Amino acid sequence: MLEASKSIMRRSHDQRFATRFLVGEGIDIGAGGDPIGNYASLFPLMKSVRAWDLADGDAMMMASISDASLDFVHSSHCLEHLEDPFVALSHWIRICRPGGHLVVVVPDEDLYEQGVFPSTFNPTHRWTFTIAKRESWSPRSVNLLDLLGRFNDVVDILRLELLDHNYLYGAQRFDQTMLPASESAIEFVLRKRKPEDIERRGRLTVPPPTRP
Repeated sequence: MLEASKSIMRRSHDQRFATRFLVGEGIDIGAGGDPIGNYASLFPLMKSVRAWDLADGDAMMMASISDASLDFVHSSHCLEHLEDPFVALSHWIRICRPGGHLVVVVPDEDLYEQGVFPSTFNPTHRWTFTIAKRESWSPRSVNLLDLLGRFNDVVDILRLELLDHNYLYGAQRFDQTMLPASESAIEFVLRKRKPEDIERRGRLTVPPPTRP
């Protein structure tokens, strides 16, 4: 329920979103009816942002988008719908310019699915996400430390946060994203390294996409 819109007030308290993360020319993958472009006036350094959804093509491959052509990539609650989040993230990194940023939000499996998969709140979810667990109740769980670690030779992890703002812990099970101010998600922000950064680490290419 308008999860991108919910993020705006929270992000307004962190000046990095307006001055570093959402700057220049970008794309909003899986924008649906809630594109962040609606709030462009709050991000004065955002030159443009293209809303990308089903009609524009496969959000996993992003085949029509050129390599290193965008200053930022934003996606809110899209990665969980795709066939392979590891492959998807590799292509989202591919289309981002060196020095650019990726801002991605996914549902947290414990706050959103709450122990049930397939999801009873959104049956189109193919994956659940957690920041870090030894074991998960979900048969399709993605540990974000594993996912992001796959690309740590080409991106820096600037932010990885559980979003439980206004979450009602202890309440009877229901979809808390239906509340106007409640988040049940995880947000991560990546910076794609510039060639000189990568050379210092002895790696030059994005690793080939692989399945978990």
